[in-house]
Amino acid sequence: MRKGIHGRSCGDSCCLRVQDLSVKIGSDKILKDVNLHIHCGQMVALIGPNGAGKSTLLKAILGQREYDGVIAFSAPGMRHRKPPRIGYVPQSPSFDPGDPVSVADLFACCMSKRPAFLGLSAAMRDKVMECLERVHGEDLIDKRVGALSGGELQRVLLALALEPLPNILILDEPLSGVDVEGQTGLMDMLDEIRHRYDLSILMTTHDFGMLPRYADKVVLIDHAVLCKGTPAEVLDSSEFARVFRTKGGKA
Repeated sequence: MRKGIHGRSCGDSCCLRVQDLSVKIGSDKILKDVNLHIHCGQMVALIGPNGAGKSTLLKAILGQREYDGVIAFSAPGMRHRKPPRIGYVPQSPSFDPGDPVSVADLFACCMSKRPAFLGLSAAMRDKVMECLERVHGEDLIDKRVGALSGGELQRVLLALALEPLPNILILDEPLSGVDVEGQTGLMDMLDEIRHRYDLSILMTTHDFGMLPRYADKVVLIDHAVLCKGTPAEVLDSSEFARVFRTKGGKA
């Protein structure tokens, strides 16, 4: 029985807590007794092999998957049972390279009832520019979405996820399809955003080399939580070595 996301005491700081969460699809148990505790301002990386249940956990937090257990969010001054605002960037969305839709058009479709083919009002264009400024992407406003690089597309999707500013930002494999230089720039930007807006970031990734520099906590799951702690603790753990047949996140 799903108990839902609701306010719950966590001292004087805001936090997201996942308690005894299990997900069953048909007769298959995808997740069992998952427990997480994430404070605002923290960046938490969720890692595990393909099919481990990482995306299922994200969908449960997003309210897109039924589950047993409790997902609780609390913040100072938050009214009882008021749900948190969650920003979400999905994994590797694809756009037709020949599609004429611009970044400004995409924002207009998501943020306004006015048909995009009628053009942006001055006020809407200013609002789009304000959103893009959060991710240092002002120069992307008139680019075609289908012509964006992997890193540029992630910035645009991130800007959309940050409007309105969420309490929790969830990213599913944000580094997928982004070149090495772009990965560093994207992670630097996420680090800046979580400190500037004091929001939680929960992300899945297979790029373990980035974790020691950016993540506060790493959670290794394979249908259940196998290990959690600092990047060094998890990457050097026996559980990590057993799952990935390596140690320290290095091949």
